[in-house]
Amino acid sequence: MTTAPVPSPAGEPRTLAPRPSSGPRHGVRPMRALMREARPHRFVLLGTLVLVLGASASGLVQPLVAQAVLDALQDKTSVTGPLILLGVLVVAGAGLTGLQSWWQQRTSERVVRSIRQDLVFRLIRLRVPELDRRPPGDLIARVTSDSSMVQNAATQGLVMGTNGILTIIGAIVLMGVVHAGLLAVTMAVLLVVGALLGLVLPRIKESVARAQSSVGAIGATLDGSLGSTRTVKANGAEARETARAEEAIETAYDAGLYGAKYVALVQVLSGVAIQAAFLAVLGVGGALVAAGSLEASELIAFLLYVFYLASPIAQLLGGLAMLQQGLGAIVRIEQARNLPLETDVDLPPPPVDTPHEAPPVEFQNVRFAYSGRAPALRGISFTVPAGTQTALVGLSGAGKTTMFALLQRFYEPDAGRVLIGGVDIATLPRAEVRRRIAYVEQESPVMAGTLADNLRYAATDATDAEIDEVLRLVRLDTLVERLPNGLETRVGNRGVTLSGGERQRLAIARALLRKPQVLLLDEATAQLDASNEQALRDAVDQAARRCTVLLIAHRLSTVTQAEQIVVLEGGMVRAAGTHQDLVGADMLYRELASSQMLVPATDDWQQSASQPVL
Repeated sequence: MTTAPVPSPAGEPRTLAPRPSSGPRHGVRPMRALMREARPHRFVLLGTLVLVLGASASGLVQPLVAQAVLDALQDKTSVTGPLILLGVLVVAGAGLTGLQSWWQQRTSERVVRSIRQDLVFRLIRLRVPELDRRPPGDLIARVTSDSSMVQNAATQGLVMGTNGILTIIGAIVLMGVVHAGLLAVTMAVLLVVGALLGLVLPRIKESVARAQSSVGAIGATLDGSLGSTRTVKANGAEARETARAEEAIETAYDAGLYGAKYVALVQVLSGVAIQAAFLAVLGVGGALVAAGSLEASELIAFLLYVFYLASPIAQLLGGLAMLQQGLGAIVRIEQARNLPLETDVDLPPPPVDTPHEAPPVEFQNVRFAYSGRAPALRGISFTVPAGTQTALVGLSGAGKTTMFALLQRFYEPDAGRVLIGGVDIATLPRAEVRRRIAYVEQESPVMAGTLADNLRYAATDATDAEIDEVLRLVRLDTLVERLPNGLETRVGNRGVTLSGGERQRLAIARALLRKPQVLLLDEATAQLDASNEQALRDAVDQAARRCTVLLIAHRLSTVTQAEQIVVLEGGMVRAAGTHQDLVGADMLYRELASSQMLVPATDDWQQSASQPVL
């Protein structure tokens, strides 16, 4: 994969680079990926660790100070000094804990911000075939839900786990100073519990991976349902869509319960470890005190350390649980990061004085098949002369829209070449190819926002005069004049407040504002009435004076005046010529034209053609 410097949201250059991937199961090494998220914040995390270790150290010293207080009381000496020291240690520990918590939370938010920025940056630049294969809701879940789990693991989990380990080591050392025999008893209990935990913790990672996949499935189901809400409601499919979503919810619920069972078991084992160690030390230590080989104050100090172990053990286990959850989530994030990207779509804009000339467009023996499907194009070859209109007609599935997709490098041909202005577009960056083309899709999507936002979506520097001109060409000027807020009127989600024809004309106006070299219109008149259709034809005729126009049309009345009509069938060029040429030369085109009453029916035409001329 190539790399391309592009601006980051903060204005700094960002480089798209391939990420290392290995591992037999998921294609990534989760721990390495998790540490990569923490690495940019390593100094802050190190400072956080120092603070938490300071707080832990103050806690470690407190049992020894408590022993000194007990000894002072037993010896009937002053306890003022030890009590003051004990108070200072308590206050210092609380202060360090508060400062550490703030640093840790701030770093957590920075980690999740970085992950989300990177994922959003990459997902928006995914190659179209990858987006075709993956439901958007699942990709969105990786940005929102999975990143939160990695956020906690890469900061709080690492700090808690490291602090827990170091604090336990410190406590063990001091316990050994107090009494080595009791330490051996404690360690025996902890090792048994630790072995059990080693069997439990990996299960948490597995459950998180399952649960997050189910969360992605919920998002994908809702994305499909809400994106087609009118279709769902019109067909009374609310119950079916609800059932689909509930099935994904149940799967997530089951996976969550599976993980919760092991999280609860971890908590039980951590509690059992302390209680078992306390009882063992109390039994053995009590016997030693009774035998006179251990001072009561030493036993109390040791028992305080046993109770003190509860906190670092809980931190260690909590940190390990967070790490396991993060490792399960980071796999899904890395899978998204390793998807192929379009790395050439963020090039700088061309110079202002770039010549604007209508180029010819040429297909040379182009072949293409969608993954796992029969060929969509089977050796397509034809040329669109510069500054002319060419219409693509044919039955559904003939390959018309596929050709438009190849022209914009949404896909790459399996064989052959596509040329604009005599240059193979495969040799040009995608940004340059798409800069030359304006595309009006069959669905005429409208972005959420205002009319002005939509018009300037691809032409941010368009002047008010230019906007007024394209609105007049597509006959939207009267609509804008009637609206109280004019161009600042909000169009709703996906343009829901506009009619189908208004959305189509808005999409056409947006395309014309780009002043493209090549204009692609995919069924651009499907939702227009006769009057507006004629207005659009006039607008296209004007656009053709300064750009090359390709149209896909099922309504042949909109393309009868085109300089060239290419008839497609089964992914191949069946015939090409003007309307008059094809009516007499190609049976399929004549059938299409007669079905729309543009020419007499085929039988009538054959009968009239067979009669002698008088």
